[in-house]
Amino acid sequence: MKTEVLITGSNGQLGKTVFALHQGNNYKALNFTFTTKATLDISNQEQVDRYFKSNNFNYCINCAAYTAVDRAEEEKEEAFLINAIGARNLAEACKKYGVILIHISTDFVFDGSKKEPYSETDIPNPINVYGASKLQGERNIQSILENYFIIRTSWLYSEFGNNFVKTMLRLGAEKEELHVVNDQIGSPTYAQDLVEVVLEIIISGNKKFGLYHFSNKGAISWFEFAQAIFKLGQISIKLNSIQTKNYPTPARRPKNSVLESLKIETAFKITTADWKNGLHQVIAKYYE
Repeated sequence: MKTEVLITGSNGQLGKTVFALHQGNNYKALNFTFTTKATLDISNQEQVDRYFKSNNFNYCINCAAYTAVDRAEEEKEEAFLINAIGARNLAEACKKYGVILIHISTDFVFDGSKKEPYSETDIPNPINVYGASKLQGERNIQSILENYFIIRTSWLYSEFGNNFVKTMLRLGAEKEELHVVNDQIGSPTYAQDLVEVVLEIIISGNKKFGLYHFSNKGAISWFEFAQAIFKLGQISIKLNSIQTKNYPTPARRPKNSVLESLKIETAFKITTADWKNGLHQVIAKYYE
């Protein structure tokens, strides 16, 4: 019998990554149900309950999220509706119908003041609305469920959706000069690597529930990330490094977003790839 897996937010970067892997027939033991906001609005409690009641899921991977960091400062209610109330609705349905929830969260729950990588025991202190809404989502899940996986990740990129890599490739073709901040540090994470970890957790049947961090190996600045993208993409552009104070945005960003992945590596016996590995694949697919 196949394991039934619900994917919420399948129009987003993560959801599309799951769909692509599923199409490759790599996970034949899993039967996926892909939903978008049109078919399952996680902010609607009654709709979520009805959907879970009329299906028989074993796992729910919550890929639905409000991720427009700057816009969230103006659209606080919308961000909390999806990231916090939506997470709560899924947690309540998972509890009621015996489904295991795997929820994707973010490095932005931290303020970035720590010098070392953040571990799961560090105290969150978000400095923007997006981070606050995601943290509330985590807390809602933890207050309702005992058996859950919350996985925080950072600087997610892929060949799908909107992300830094695709933005740089587009701007590199349009502009002769670009300014990128050099004092925000993080670990770029290839969405496929994250999804493979999540699906491995399901297939393994390992029930080491809890809060985990996962990102690719290595810590760099956005400026260094842009350098690597332009080098691999063979794009000739004048790239200038600037400080965050010279590039004001509506939402504040953590100076340090690096996550420590040791806990998840140990619990599920996984090896984390370097951040450069996925970048080769994304750039190759971008120019196909």
